[in-house]
Amino acid sequence: MSVQETMLPSGLRVATDTMESVETTSVGVWVDAGARNETPDLNGVSHMLEHMAFKGTKRRTARGIAEEIEAVGGHLNAYTSREQTAYFARVVADDLPLAVDILADILQNSTFDEQELERERAVIIQEIGQTQDTPDDLIFDQLQEVAFPEQSLGRSILGTVERVNGFDRSTLRSYMSAHYRAPGMVVVASGKVVHDTFVSLVESAFDGLGGGGGTSCEVGKYQGGDWREERELEQVHLTLGFQGLPFRDDDFYAAQILSTVLGGGMSSRLFQEVREIRGLAYSVFSFSSSYKDCGLFGVYAGTGQGEVEELVPVVCDQLVEITRGIGEDELSRAKTQHKSGMKMALESSMSRCEQLGRQMLIYGRPIPILEIIAKIEAVDTHAVRRVADRIVSSGPPTVAAIGPIGNLESYSAIAGRFG
Repeated sequence: MSVQETMLPSGLRVATDTMESVETTSVGVWVDAGARNETPDLNGVSHMLEHMAFKGTKRRTARGIAEEIEAVGGHLNAYTSREQTAYFARVVADDLPLAVDILADILQNSTFDEQELERERAVIIQEIGQTQDTPDDLIFDQLQEVAFPEQSLGRSILGTVERVNGFDRSTLRSYMSAHYRAPGMVVVASGKVVHDTFVSLVESAFDGLGGGGGTSCEVGKYQGGDWREERELEQVHLTLGFQGLPFRDDDFYAAQILSTVLGGGMSSRLFQEVREIRGLAYSVFSFSSSYKDCGLFGVYAGTGQGEVEELVPVVCDQLVEITRGIGEDELSRAKTQHKSGMKMALESSMSRCEQLGRQMLIYGRPIPILEIIAKIEAVDTHAVRRVADRIVSSGPPTVAAIGPIGNLESYSAIAGRFG
């Protein structure tokens, strides 16, 4: 892997990851601003801005953007997360200048046409409605909100219908001007790319970005609590969360291994005990989400109304049991899963592009794969036991549940299972 980086005079960072054996290039712009950079009255603006960036510039219509990239067989997309917003394209290497030009255009010259804005507002409101009608999506928004109440980190990325209806062109322009500034952005390419040529393309195309400033957000403070909604569904969708770890925590990789052992695959403890042995759920897994200053560790399960009463004690017992330690065989499997996953991702230019962009924003530098592997290898059973105890005893749990929840035990009963 050949990774190079350059800092432009504007403060914009440029990085490339050259892959000699491919004929395509993935290119993206990662912005150090997402949903948690929003004030309460602007909740959802990051996501709306991401949508509107594709709806026309001073020299391209929305349709023109789509036709131009697809005329060369390329692909253009974007996403908004809680801490970042990303815009990216994948093209045949010869068309990299076009992809850079389009990305630069939409991020510097978007017009936010009133008619396009109204159409996209309607689309986003439909997206919010779809989430409300999809319980296994909604439940994670609710878990986040209860874990981090009255905080930007706990609010939905999509925002609310009320907030989305209140955004206008000036809202988008003001937010973009404040947060889309050169020092808080990274432009990355992976695949068939020559670093110096790419730097020249980026420097020429991204000449309209403001400098200085920087993004800010309130500190995330995990609190925990309970949310549940009785709804006529086939299943109870249940999540159980705890305070997790930030990216830079010394136990970050131990927490990843912990999540894999607990509920990260078919050989994991939760999958074996909940599904294979007891048949209590079709879908059950654990996750470890990290942010700059905090995190959220949790478990999800979808189960029947008649099974939820048995499911909860089983899941809680597994969480308590794992604080007593894991076996060397479990540790070895989890490490191999992580290392293999990283190596498989190296075969995709888009995966490498995204990994590099995120690393540049989170850590300020590319993280070599050998460095990551070394940190994974350094995790031992003692580290996993330590981080498991640290997470499970970190404070009150967070419970979020939706569906036929009549047989779900009380929050106090669930919390009491963790001492």
